[in-house]
Amino acid sequence: MTGNTEGSEGTTSPTSTSPAHDEEASDHELAQWSRRLTQALQILDLNVDRQLVARLAQESARAVNPSAAPISALLVGYAAGLAAQNGEGTPNEAVQSAAQTALQLCEHGIDGGPDSAGWTTTAQ
Repeated sequence: MTGNTEGSEGTTSPTSTSPAHDEEASDHELAQWSRRLTQALQILDLNVDRQLVARLAQESARAVNPSAAPISALLVGYAAGLAAQNGEGTPNEAVQSAAQTALQLCEHGIDGGPDSAGWTTTAQ
């Protein structure tokens, strides 16, 4: 008998998926999740830039530690929401702006960067 493995006549072993296929499936799942979550949270005017959020999470984790990723995403989202509510651009523009600020901080790690000068570090 050819083509049979360990007594499983007429069946073939499952094929493994390629990394590209896994990434595509993962992106599709994230797109669906993003859509469901924005609808549930009633933020229908936001088109989630999943690549930007993933980059922010990766850079934050690299610059500080893994726990910085979700904290950074939360704070960027909060800042963007406040900015959009105050009329400082569209929700998508507000996310882009807040994310760019966070990414600038990531370039300097936990020390230095735009927040190191001025009143923010003087406990005023």
